[in-house]
Amino acid sequence: MKFGIFYEHSVQRPWTETSEWRVYHQALEQICLADELGFDQVWEVEHHFLEEYSHSPAPEVFLSAAATMTENIHIGQGIALCLPQVNHPARVAERAAALDIISNGRLEFGTGRAATWTELGGFQVEPDDTKDMWDEVIRAIPHMWTNEVAGWDGKYFSMPERAVIPKPVQKPHPPMWVAVSSPETAIQAAERGMGLLGVSIGTPSQYEQRIADYRRVIRNADPVGKFVNNQVNGVGWMYCGESDEEAMALGGAGAMAFMSAAAHLVGVGSIYPSPAYSSQASAIQLRDRPGDVINPLQQGTPIGNPDTVIAALRQWEEIGVDRMVFLINFDQVVPHEKILASLKRFAAEVMPAFEEPERPSLTRLPDFDAVEEVGLLAAAGGD
Repeated sequence: MKFGIFYEHSVQRPWTETSEWRVYHQALEQICLADELGFDQVWEVEHHFLEEYSHSPAPEVFLSAAATMTENIHIGQGIALCLPQVNHPARVAERAAALDIISNGRLEFGTGRAATWTELGGFQVEPDDTKDMWDEVIRAIPHMWTNEVAGWDGKYFSMPERAVIPKPVQKPHPPMWVAVSSPETAIQAAERGMGLLGVSIGTPSQYEQRIADYRRVIRNADPVGKFVNNQVNGVGWMYCGESDEEAMALGGAGAMAFMSAAAHLVGVGSIYPSPAYSSQASAIQLRDRPGDVINPLQQGTPIGNPDTVIAALRQWEEIGVDRMVFLINFDQVVPHEKILASLKRFAAEVMPAFEEPERPSLTRLPDFDAVEEVGLLAAAGGD
């Protein structure tokens, strides 16, 4: 199992002139440390208009900064909102390719369709259309990456043939993922040959069958891109403390603050007006059952001392999760210095317990010969 970190850029009130600056720059320091410690990936979301919960409208900008400050950690654009009224597909393809170039081929490309009516309504997107929009766009983007010129004539967007440039460093293109919040989306990801991102805001028992179904279906995938990515990437809270008591006091408080921010969004309006988003609405009800969020051994939440964290993560490993990425901060709840200490403790005392052979993957690795010929990998310290 591999491990990474995940950012929403939550910024709690009361705000000052430096609140957002602090959150962004502390996150960059945490990412640099994670890279040095051997964490495998960092992911950053795209959200719009979600005050306090997520001040992260331009992940490709933030991740470009992270890419120039690190050497090995994979850069997860997770997710790009693949709705034409939010982001034109050609612009998504261009920005992702540029990020792959800046990171010397470390991009992991995550896709999704927005999480809330606050976002969809702000861009005047009909919620019931978003699945079909997403399905069209995820086919168009790899088409643009892998063809010298590319046009599109679809139901939700059209464009004449143009040279969509630059092209990604990874050939034929970066691995593709989809944010998953329901069993139906997991099956759709498998059918399209895409990796599963974000399966673990819940308990292992809730996701075991979903992952098994995904593994079964993806064996016969018809990939939207040029290869299959069959990896399962869990997302959840993590705090590795000296003791369970310290971890629960800090990490548990951070987890509950995150859920409280989500609950606040529900309370101020019809955040999920469509049946198409019923799974998200159900998940938010966790705020009424705090034990479901932060009971480590019963719920698989890696908050505790190193032994507790290992035991919690084993539950996800046993049901087939390949990677876990962790929410590690909620603004003003967990001090920055404590987050750095948690990352160091996790790397020293938890990671070694999971150093074992990976399961066979269907993912076809990109060919870096062209990159090596122009010296990019050598400049980045590669072999």
